[in-house]
This record gives sequence, structure tokens and C-alpha cells, in this order.
Amino acid sequence: MPRPKRPGEAQDVGAFPPAEAGITVVDWIDERTSLSPGIRWMLFRKVPKGINWAYTLGSATLFAFLAQAVTGVFLAMYYRPDAAGGAYESIRYITDDAFLGQFVRGMHKWGASVMIILIFLHMARVFFYGAYKYPRELTWIIGVVLLILTLVMGFTGYLLPFDQRAYWATIVGVNINGTGPFVGPFLSDFLRAGPEFGATTLSRFYAIHMLLVPGAIGALIGAHLYLVSKLGITAPPWLKAEPEPELLEHSEV
Repeated sequence: MPRPKRPGEAQDVGAFPPAEAGITVVDWIDERTSLSPGIRWMLFRKVPKGINWAYTLGSATLFAFLAQAVTGVFLAMYYRPDAAGGAYESIRYITDDAFLGQFVRGMHKWGASVMIILIFLHMARVFFYGAYKYPRELTWIIGVVLLILTLVMGFTGYLLPFDQRAYWATIVGVNINGTGPFVGPFLSDFLRAGPEFGATTLSRFYAIHMLLVPGAIGALIGAHLYLVSKLGITAPPWLKAEPEPELLEHSEV
């Protein structure tokens, strides 16, 4: 018979079977972080009737962003933002010599297009289903900002291979931005990192693509998911949805 544990004495984890030891570790972490109520609040919620596969477009977009983040980290381990040939040579090395480099670069390259397509489809579903109306206006606004940031991330990433096509396409894109009213010229100078397209432009695009835009997207995704969990999702417009309890209470007041 094991000796009873004295007050203040550490529990011998080795006395538990592996399954119970795992549960004990999870309980130990949860006791000190109190994560379980938040996880239950995020995952266990009521959903309206009649939802279909179109409601998975938001989750698919999130998965595409996570895939871009993971593959981007591996590409950044080999990439050099050097306009004097280092950028192109690092891309050539990733494609031809690095282990699974061509596969990872292909996932990142085509995943960018997939993410843009998915976020457009998700926004179209939200718009045609009327899910942007009260009380979800802020969720819609954050989604629009996420769409713009996704396009910015695709535009800034297009220059990074620094070949002829990327170079001239970026010049055309920056010049188009410069034709905008009021902020257009200032935006072009900011993207070029000066009045002319030079070596510092590549570093500016790399910093925006790797640090600024992904950080902003990650923060806005967190706010977006919080609002979706708090306000719920809408039923398809062809079904007669029951009034939400919060709206009923508001109308009664």
C-alpha cells in the first residue's frame, strides 16, 4: 500500500499510468492558465439550422493562411533580400538544390492564389447571405480589411524572386498606386523606399511581406474569430431563422 502524501510533498507522477499522467499534466496546466473555459466558449456553441459547406470557406481561408505562414518560415531560412543577385540566386537554390525546396516553394506560391480565391468566396458568401447586417457589422469590416491585407501580401510577395517579370510587374503596380488621389504619390514613395525603384525597395517589400502584413493579419484574425464566437453565425436566407435571444431582449427594452 503506497504511503499517503504529506502536506507540501510533490506528487510522484511516475506512480500514475501514462494516460493518467497525461491527464494530470493537462489539469496542472489548466489550473494555472484557466484555458478550458475559453476553449469551451470558442468551440461549443449553437449553430443555426440549414448550414452547408459554404460555411467552411472561412475555416479554409484560415487554414490557407497558416499554410502560408509555415511555408514562408522555411523559405525565409534560405532567402536573401539582396537586389544585387542574391535574391534570385537564393530562389534558384531553394528550387533546385534545397531538400523539398521546390515543393515548399510551390505550396507557398500556389497557396497564395488559393488563399485569395478562398477569401473572395468567403466574402461573397457572407454578402449574399446577408451576414454583414446588425449586429455583425464590425465582423464584416474586419473581414474587408483582411481581404485588403491579403492582396497586399500577394503584391509584396510577387517581387521577392526579383526576376525580370517580378521587377517590371512591381514597377507597373507601384505606378498604378501612384495615380490614386491624395495618398497615391506618398504610397508609391513608401513602397519604393524613395523616389526611385532601387535596392532598398526589395528590402522594404520583404519587411512588409514577412513582418508587417502577417502580424496585422494574425491580430485581425483573432478579433474576427472572437466576434464570430460571440455573435454566432446566421442561418441561410432561404430559411426562416428564429429571432436571436439578445435581439429579443433588446426589442423588449
